[in-house]
Amino acid sequence: MHGIDMHCDTLMLGIIQQMKGGPQADLMKMPGMVDFERLIKGEAMAQCFAVFLLPEGSGKRFGFEIDDMDYINMGTEIFNRSVEAHKDIVAKATNADEIRRNWLNGKLSAVLTMEDGRAVQGKLENLKKFYDDGYRALSIIWNHENCFAYPNAWDEEGMMKGLKPFGKEAVQYMQELGMLVDTSHLNFGGFDDLCDILKKPFVATHSNAMALSPHKRNLDDSRLKKLAAKGGCTGLNFGAEFLNEKTQTPESNDACKDSTAFLIAEHARHIADVAGVDTVALGTDFDGIRGNLEVASPDMMWILEREFKRHGFTEAEIDKISYGNALRVLDEVEG
Repeated sequence: MHGIDMHCDTLMLGIIQQMKGGPQADLMKMPGMVDFERLIKGEAMAQCFAVFLLPEGSGKRFGFEIDDMDYINMGTEIFNRSVEAHKDIVAKATNADEIRRNWLNGKLSAVLTMEDGRAVQGKLENLKKFYDDGYRALSIIWNHENCFAYPNAWDEEGMMKGLKPFGKEAVQYMQELGMLVDTSHLNFGGFDDLCDILKKPFVATHSNAMALSPHKRNLDDSRLKKLAAKGGCTGLNFGAEFLNEKTQTPESNDACKDSTAFLIAEHARHIADVAGVDTVALGTDFDGIRGNLEVASPDMMWILEREFKRHGFTEAEIDKISYGNALRVLDEVEG
């Protein structure tokens, strides 16, 4: 299955490794779930590598402190250095055509993204800098309020807060630049605002179906339909907490820790049935998830492909889910 995975947190591991005084991180071989070696073994087409901003102050538990820009610059450097060191098999990609060209040349594509827009600091010039540095998608928020918006919440009032004025301006500017707007971690009010103001598709890089797993980060059926109407897609998250009916809620302390190919395919089937197969993509969240994962690295994607077939997806539909929908959205956002 020649997949495009819209989200992993592997660069975070590399940054932590270096900040703790370890050797230079090399994406060719990493201690976590994702690296170039396993991506190529799994015949992946492209991997989006997110620079996930650690929660403010949390570096202390790893024994270091670093400001956001230095952290981002380190992630960018690890990404660029790793690609350059292995340019015979990997190439950087900043758009769909480059991914296609790299694939035809027998190379894996690496795409640079960012998770949490707090480093934008309310300045459009920072968005432009990140774009110029090669970032092609931004999860505009993580789990804390920032200059863009408010995060997902368990209470309805918190869940329905809309985008901030800067957030509305910034996401439109992102689409002018050709940068993907990512809504994973955003609340429903912010999501609805995006539907009202954006002219091009947007994505949820790593979110599943709330109807099957009531995690606050998943999308309900009405938002899945809105996402489809905008031409966007959501990447199937492989984390157990986003797949199971027994998941993390304020009332539940017995969330299921099992992530299976069957459950991932169940979410794909539900999203396709509700919003169309063009709305389904891949967003594993590898190196940002824990639990008992049946599909635990890119070289194990054949297990999921087999399960997609068992769930009635045709070869053409599997191609759309694995890479076609992501390429289409990249084309439309750049155009």
